[in-house]
Amino acid sequence: MGWTELVVIGWAGLVLLVAASGFLIGRNAFEIHLHLPVDRVVVGERVPGQVSVRNPTRRRLPGVGVEVPVGAGLAEFSTPSLAGGEEFSDVFIVPTRKRGVIPIGPVQTARADPIGLLRREVVWAEQASLFVHPRTVSIPSMSTGFIRDLEGNPTRDLTNSDVSFHALREYVAGDERRTIHWKSTAKTGRYMVRQFEESRRSHLMVALSLAESDYSGEDEFEMAVSVAGSLGVRAIRDARTVSVVASAVPPDSTGRRIPALRPLCTLTRSRLLDDLSGVERALGAPTVSELARAAADTVAGISVAFLVSGSAVTLTQLRTAASRFPVGVDVVAVICNPETVPSLRRVAELSVLTIGYLDDLQPSLARTKAA
Repeated sequence: MGWTELVVIGWAGLVLLVAASGFLIGRNAFEIHLHLPVDRVVVGERVPGQVSVRNPTRRRLPGVGVEVPVGAGLAEFSTPSLAGGEEFSDVFIVPTRKRGVIPIGPVQTARADPIGLLRREVVWAEQASLFVHPRTVSIPSMSTGFIRDLEGNPTRDLTNSDVSFHALREYVAGDERRTIHWKSTAKTGRYMVRQFEESRRSHLMVALSLAESDYSGEDEFEMAVSVAGSLGVRAIRDARTVSVVASAVPPDSTGRRIPALRPLCTLTRSRLLDDLSGVERALGAPTVSELARAAADTVAGISVAFLVSGSAVTLTQLRTAASRFPVGVDVVAVICNPETVPSLRRVAELSVLTIGYLDDLQPSLARTKAA
């Protein structure tokens, strides 16, 4: 190739660059807004997002390409040329087939030449997040795991010693003398004693294993997340003291794995489901027995503990996990094994529920309560 050909190629390239740069000319004085009708949905629900592009100037602005990152995907559309004050809107659908926290945005505008030599991008600051909650089911109010406590809530069960006064009755052999109501005794001529309504409290703890070795597949894990959410939401709705924890692997400079747990927010149902939207299985996460030990050491005053895991956990591991809790704590293990027949087994103080579908949780818990 001679000098003549090189000069021709050089001039041709220069002409292409000049022509391509012409497509990048144009002001970006737009007003761009990203709108989501909701910021929380249940997995599978349809969520439309909307991007509005407005020309706030008095002059016409040329069209521009608009790109909206949606999770790992990208929503793209083009705006027409907009006159002063004119607005253009377009709608995109956010995929919610899988539980998670989906980042949406920031919106960016792009101008490019037809052959893709040059590209000019402007990133706009607006960004949003969509929480895709796990599916939950309504379950009956749970009344197991109560502990007598003078600071608890009164029940209909009567006792001879508490602070919630109920009524007076006649003295019977064995009643403590300190419960005698002397004024009523003087009026009636018979010993009368005070009777109280028993005050009780309960602290329900739900522990969700994130150990990859505790599950045989992704379906089991997703069911387990839904089970933990259903139990936690029911306890919050009942205004009970509840702690929901998940296994976690804390950073350790020595490389040694330390069993640990991550507490999830239980202030409201939405906050709990927000946290559950972001949990994922981890290869180095503590197993269910290690999680139980960490929970027993960290969460005080547990009266009933639910251990939620997959079908890869053995009965021996579950018994070891149950032994981590103090005597008197009701321990219920919920094993998620898709499409299996639901069952209930009792091993000493441990109840093992196996469910094949999320909808099996309600009748299985009712069976546990009746047993």
